[in-house]
Amino acid sequence: MKIRFKKIKIETLKRKIEQKVRDPRRQYGNILHKLWEMLVIALCSVICLGEDYDDMEEFGKEREKWLKEELGLELLNGIPSGDTFRRLFEKMKPKEFRSCLEESIGYARSPREVVNVDGKAKKSGGIHVISAFVGESQITLGEIKSENKRTEIKEIPKLLEIIDVKGHIVTIDSIGCQHDIVEKLCSKKVGADYCIGLKGNQKNLHKAVEEHFMYNPLSDRSAKKNVYEAGHGRVEQREYWLETELNWLAQRDEWAGLKSVGMVKSIVTRGKETSFEVRYFISSLTDVEEFAHSVREHWAIENKLHWSLDVVFREDSDLVKKDNAPLNLNILDKFALYLVTQVDLGKISRKRKRYKAALNPDVLLSMILCGK
Repeated sequence: MKIRFKKIKIETLKRKIEQKVRDPRRQYGNILHKLWEMLVIALCSVICLGEDYDDMEEFGKEREKWLKEELGLELLNGIPSGDTFRRLFEKMKPKEFRSCLEESIGYARSPREVVNVDGKAKKSGGIHVISAFVGESQITLGEIKSENKRTEIKEIPKLLEIIDVKGHIVTIDSIGCQHDIVEKLCSKKVGADYCIGLKGNQKNLHKAVEEHFMYNPLSDRSAKKNVYEAGHGRVEQREYWLETELNWLAQRDEWAGLKSVGMVKSIVTRGKETSFEVRYFISSLTDVEEFAHSVREHWAIENKLHWSLDVVFREDSDLVKKDNAPLNLNILDKFALYLVTQVDLGKISRKRKRYKAALNPDVLLSMILCGK
C-alpha cells in the first residue's frame, strides 16, 4: 500500500508541476534537465538543510541513486549544476510555482479558517513579502512582493484577489486598517469576514473607540471573554471585549461590513515584572469567541511562519536578489516548512527534524509524502 501511495504522490507532484508551471528556459535547442525533476531536487535539498543553489547540486549528486529508485527521477543527463538551478528560479513565475505545490498535496480547506495577512522584510535579499498564512494548518495560501512596509497598503488588496478567503476570517495588523482594504474584503469576489488592528494611523477612529471603552458603560449587545494562561515562568490574563452596538460611532458607515469594535486587555507577569497592554480592533464579527480566536491566531504568522523562516531556515542569511528568485525561494522555504511540520517524529524541533531528514532518507521520504 505504501509503495502504491508513494507512486501516486510522486506522480501527482510531477503532473501538477507539468500542468501549472511553464518552463521559463529557452524553448529551442536541447533542455537537458526536466523541470519537475529540478524542483523535486530543490525541495529535498531545502528540507535537508540546503541553503543555496550549489547545495541543490550537491544534494542531487549525493542522493542520485535514491532520487532514481525512491522518487522515480530519470536524471538522463545527470544532476543540474548550481547555475542551472539559479537560472530556473530567477525566471520561473512565482504564482505558478505556488499553485502547483499547493495542489500537489491536496490541501483540504476547513469551512471557517483564520487567515493571517502580514508582511516580512527579507533583510539580506532586499525584498518585502506579504503572506497569507493559516496558522491552524500551518500552510501559506499565497504571497506577493512589496517594495517595503509602507507599500503593503497597495499590495494587500492584490494579494486578496489571488487567494481564496471567501467565508473565512482575515486578520491584519493596523497597517491594514484602510478603507480600500476593508472594501476589498467585503466585496462579492473576496467575501471574507475581517478582524483588523486599530492604532494611530486612523487617529479619529482610534480615539473614538478608545474613549468609548474607557468612559462609557458597555451596551447589552457587548460581550466579554476571559482567558488565563500560565507556563514557562509566565502568567498572562486577557480580557476580550466585543461591542456590537455602534450607534455612538460617527464613522460606522465609512467602513464596509463593520459590525463591531473590539478591545483586548493583557496583563503579563514574569517573576516580579508585570506589563499591561490594551489593543483595539475593527471587525465584521459579532461573536466574542470568534473574535478572541482570531486575535490570538494572528500571532501565528509571526510565531509559526516568520520566526521559523528566520531561525529554522535562516532565510535572512540568503543573499539572492535577482528577478523572481527571492520570491520563488521564499515559496520553496514555506512549502518545505509545511512538510517538515506535518510529519510526526515525536517532540523534537523542526530544525532537528530537518537534520534527521538529512541523515535518514526514509525520514525525508515521509516528509515528501506528507507524513504517510
